[in-house]
Amino acid sequence: MKPPVVLSHFQVKPILKARQEEKTHASTSLDLGLTSTHVELASDCVILPDRQTLSYESLVRIDKNKTACFIIENNAASKIQIFSELTNRLHTLMPTEHAPTMLLSGIPMHRIKGIDPHADTLQKMRTISPVNGAVLDTATGLGYTAIEAAKTAHHVITIELNPASLQIAQLNPWSQALFDHPKIQQIIGDTFDEIKAFEDGTFSCIIHDPPAFSLAGELYSEAFYRQLQRILKRRGRLFHYIGNLESSSGQRVSKGAIRRLHDAGFGRVLRKPEAFGLLATKA
Repeated sequence: MKPPVVLSHFQVKPILKARQEEKTHASTSLDLGLTSTHVELASDCVILPDRQTLSYESLVRIDKNKTACFIIENNAASKIQIFSELTNRLHTLMPTEHAPTMLLSGIPMHRIKGIDPHADTLQKMRTISPVNGAVLDTATGLGYTAIEAAKTAHHVITIELNPASLQIAQLNPWSQALFDHPKIQQIIGDTFDEIKAFEDGTFSCIIHDPPAFSLAGELYSEAFYRQLQRILKRRGRLFHYIGNLESSSGQRVSKGAIRRLHDAGFGRVLRKPEAFGLLATKA
């Protein structure tokens, strides 16, 4: 099955520029920058390699929208956007110059100021390195953490509460390994409950990137941290994303999280401001 064509304003700009210059072909990407290809420019539309056509009016509409990606099907462009009845939030795939992020009711789920979501993920991986053995990713999202972890880990388990997030991921070219990689196992459920089923000392590494404290306070609780400590191997490592540790909210949340992590049995907890999080080690 061929992957779908997905475009954003970054990819349609070179097409519109080539048309303005009266060229017959343009070079662009049909998968949000992962690969490059050529498209044919007709008088009233662009002709894609799979012989789909897209009107220039549609390209202009995509170019004007800076916060959404579009899937091209049946010669038409549709915004990649899903409303979740579970959370009562709108999920939208938002482009950046590299890997896209996901907006939840307009709030980006990755760092995008001065960094892109892929680079943000790599920063987390470097912080908790070496990423080996069995790894737990507590919040799948677009799957970037699970995909990177699977490159060096023996096995990766990733948990996602909201099926809408996975529906968005299925349409995101940067997320395809989440569904194809043999080392990745997906669980749909509430992380707070799901981790209780894991045996003691199951994981070498845990990447915990929860929603904001105001949205999911139970994932910052001492009870939850005790479960994370229990399922980590001895000397196992936990990376806990908090947000900007230098901000007033980041200082407040991280201070409470450090205290509760110690109370839960973690022997060492280090601030990692460059990765917007904390690194905790099981004693």
